[in-house]
Amino acid sequence: MTGRDHGEPPRPDVPPQQPPAPPGFGPAPQPYAPAAPVRAPRRGMPRERAAVVAALAAAALAVAGFGWAVLGGAGGDPEPSEAGGASASPPSSPSAPVDKGDGKGTGTGPDTVDPNAGIKPGEAPIWLVENRVEVAGAGARQYGPWRVGEVVVRAVDKEVAGYGAADGREKWKVQLETPLCGVPKEPAAGGKLVVAVREGQGPTTHCNALRQIDLAAGKAGWKAPVPQENEYDRPLELQLAVSGDTVAVARSAVMSGFSATDGRKLFGTSKTGNCYPVAFGGGARLVLVRQCPDPGGAPGAVRPLLEEVDPATGAAKWGHAFGSGWTVGRILSSDPLVAAAYHSGRKVWSLTAFTTDGKVRSHGEAPFGTDQRCNGWGDGSGDMGGCPAAVADADTLYLAGGAPGRELGIDLTDHVIAVDLATGKEKWRAKAPDGRRIWPMALEGGKIVAYLWPEGKAAGAVVALKPADGAQEVLLQSPAGAAGAQKVFFPHGARTAWAGGRLFLLNGRVKSPEPGLVHHALLSFGK
Repeated sequence: MTGRDHGEPPRPDVPPQQPPAPPGFGPAPQPYAPAAPVRAPRRGMPRERAAVVAALAAAALAVAGFGWAVLGGAGGDPEPSEAGGASASPPSSPSAPVDKGDGKGTGTGPDTVDPNAGIKPGEAPIWLVENRVEVAGAGARQYGPWRVGEVVVRAVDKEVAGYGAADGREKWKVQLETPLCGVPKEPAAGGKLVVAVREGQGPTTHCNALRQIDLAAGKAGWKAPVPQENEYDRPLELQLAVSGDTVAVARSAVMSGFSATDGRKLFGTSKTGNCYPVAFGGGARLVLVRQCPDPGGAPGAVRPLLEEVDPATGAAKWGHAFGSGWTVGRILSSDPLVAAAYHSGRKVWSLTAFTTDGKVRSHGEAPFGTDQRCNGWGDGSGDMGGCPAAVADADTLYLAGGAPGRELGIDLTDHVIAVDLATGKEKWRAKAPDGRRIWPMALEGGKIVAYLWPEGKAAGAVVALKPADGAQEVLLQSPAGAAGAQKVFFPHGARTAWAGGRLFLLNGRVKSPEPGLVHHALLSFGK
């Protein structure tokens, strides 16, 4: 299966929709019958003109929130980072500590502002890690963050590295022989992360092996080939999901499962009524999405079948078919099981909740908008667990959302929306202050823990929402001086984790290190 880091195909515009009163979910689908740096002026430019250009560029970036670059490199235009990639940081006083890139500093250097400068009593100091990995081309996708004990881990290109959760200092580093080409959302039990690696160095080399990395010990483990299931099984990327000790591997029309403990193959491709596998969702349950012939559609038309499968054998426990024209885009929760699907023709998306035995608990088209990473629209990655802003308890789904837009994916998710999984009715929606973006991350102590993104001069914070009505209280507030650094973690590619009273924020894409430029990769603040 081929994934994409960012971007999407053009979509036809549709008239703006006004959010209706929250309805209950409608009838269930039929059950199945046998988803920037700014560079310096060019050398040779008059000193006075160079100073003016530098000042104007700095002022413009300060307003835009992109950060600043250290003057002294080659000429060029301001360049915002792609899909949560790198950006630069503002210059600071000469007394600022030097970050040598060894993980022992704050992620700042002599030409960058200390994000903790001016910190107030009660605010949580932050630390930053810069990307020091050389990557090909315009940048590389970054994976994580995963917290295992007192270490937080990120992965990029051929490197998996662990940092002290409390201070960001590098603890260990694992160098792979070839680049990554598939990483699951979470490691298996005991911090055993199983990743897919390429057979060679180039981006067009095939993705044909799995490698285990023990995140608790910071050491590489077994390596096992991914055998071809048929003559066409030569993928460039693999989509991985973990459930229990099983690492499930999906690619175009092919699936297989392996033991996370020793790499032993557990099962291979199977067919269900001429349906072929396309994606897995992991977690408490292993969920498989297949495409099946659509008996009521045009020749070649398909519709999705959602199955829960046995992680040990790959055998289906139950299956549920969605209607014609629908695509299963995301698994928003595995326990309870909640799936998001979209209809590209009608420009609507839906939520379906299931019981433990696969019966439809509730279903209906959502009257609010959400990020395309949470409904799968236009994403094309097949990453069923790709939503960064959804959590659920036994009875309620809490999802980042907002007013419906002209397209199925919206940019500003400034509400947390609670949906009753038994009835499908919206319980409440809680708006972020000042229209800021807000992402639910976890359930803890009977409350919803969410990241409140920075906006204007306001730095990021972690808030807790009451499940009864969405009332908010601030758990952690980062310093005002950290707002600029946080703004270069672009939401359309970033990933978050909440663990042990700390927020971890990861850029979804990073660039190679460059002289005088700061490329933030990982940020954290908390206890």
